[in-house]
Amino acid sequence: MAKTADISTKRLISLAPENWVKWVTQIPDIASGEIINSEFQWISRESDVLVRATSPQYGEFIVLNELQLRYKLEMPKRMRAYAALAEEKYNLPTYPVLVNILKESDVEIPTSYESQFAGLHARQDYRVINLWEVDVDIAFTQPVPSLLPFVPILKGGAEESTVQRALQILRADEQLSQLETVMAFFATFVLDSAIVQQIMRWDMAVLRESPWYQQILREGEERGEKRGEERGRREGEERGRREGRQEEILSGIELALEIKFGVEGLQLMPEISQISDLDRLKAIQQGIKSVNTLDELRQLI
Repeated sequence: MAKTADISTKRLISLAPENWVKWVTQIPDIASGEIINSEFQWISRESDVLVRATSPQYGEFIVLNELQLRYKLEMPKRMRAYAALAEEKYNLPTYPVLVNILKESDVEIPTSYESQFAGLHARQDYRVINLWEVDVDIAFTQPVPSLLPFVPILKGGAEESTVQRALQILRADEQLSQLETVMAFFATFVLDSAIVQQIMRWDMAVLRESPWYQQILREGEERGEKRGEERGRREGEERGRREGRQEEILSGIELALEIKFGVEGLQLMPEISQISDLDRLKAIQQGIKSVNTLDELRQLI
């Protein structure tokens, strides 16, 4: 089994923090310092990274990097809170950056938080970077290795040859090679899983360590639970709870099959959907994590 890799947001940015902050701030003469602890007294998250930086024009300040798998409507309010907390804790100006990884909709994403109450106004500006709008050539022409794992979802990156090009760069550097599974994860959103497995050493045991993979699974469970709650209101509380739980498990199974086995795995869903025994469905859901082939999963079913 492959060794578990540190593929957190902090790990990605720490590969070349100075090049990263130059890219996200577009301040050419910026110099990065240490990556500092981003845990505040009453807030603990894994999605943000604080980098101490300096420039001749602005002096010393904090670059707050908030990476989100998918944009959430509450992010403007969060960016206001995170920026204020960082500024208060380190007593330095803060440059907040929101990086959205996967496109959720065509709705324009705001670049500031604004509120007005009882004649009082609050405003927080922040920079927004949507990775699907970033040209893939930047990952190859600018020395920002943190972008390489995201190549498949960058603008123009959804090509097998482009993914292979990025893969060669990752494999040529021992420090970057651990990021291969991160790129494999994002490649499954734009390429057939079979192709991804052909061009990469794709170890699902390592991939499951990714916080993004865990978030995807949680979102699948939340969607299933929501569907179940809606059905419960329509068809009766008791029956709805049972069907809601069944729908939740089926959604999780469907998502896990797609991530691990691709289209071929989804072909099992019609058969699995006929199963009403919740304990049996739970066993299948857990079994997907441990089986290595579809034949093993068919035997479990």
